[in-house]
Amino acid sequence: MGDVAEVYHTCYRRLVVQLFAFTTDLAEAQDAVQEAFARAVARPRGFAGIDNPEAWLRTVALNVARRRWRRRRVLDLILLRERPLHEPAIPDEPDARTDLSEALDAIPRSYREVIVLHYYADLSVEEIAAALGVPAGTVKSRLSRGRAALAGRLDGYERARTGASHA
Repeated sequence: MGDVAEVYHTCYRRLVVQLFAFTTDLAEAQDAVQEAFARAVARPRGFAGIDNPEAWLRTVALNVARRRWRRRRVLDLILLRERPLHEPAIPDEPDARTDLSEALDAIPRSYREVIVLHYYADLSVEEIAAALGVPAGTVKSRLSRGRAALAGRLDGYERARTGASHA
């Protein structure tokens, strides 16, 4: 149990930031990371036999978030059959989130996953491929498409990037 507590104090915030970038929902990110730590505590020997506890926790937390999304999507489909879709009574406050957070939220989840793992978790293409269980070529493709999708949503990004390359 001691090693789990040590890893918790070392990695919890970093994992929550990474999952927040992935889910764009702080409570959801915290819940997923906490669930990952709960599973580590439930293991008979904690992190014994795991080479990189932080990577293991990140993978578990990502899988928790994915599973919740799948369940929520099924529930939404069931509920939509029962009642018509209505606009929310309270519109989102535009100042409540940053441009990057909004852009990440707007791109497909598969792109958001690799963008977050590459830029927030600082994982290599091979590490992302292993964490997600997809080929490295798929990760590269999703990174490229994700960057393009983000560039289209972030004002001035493409101009700044092309302007910087001419300097």
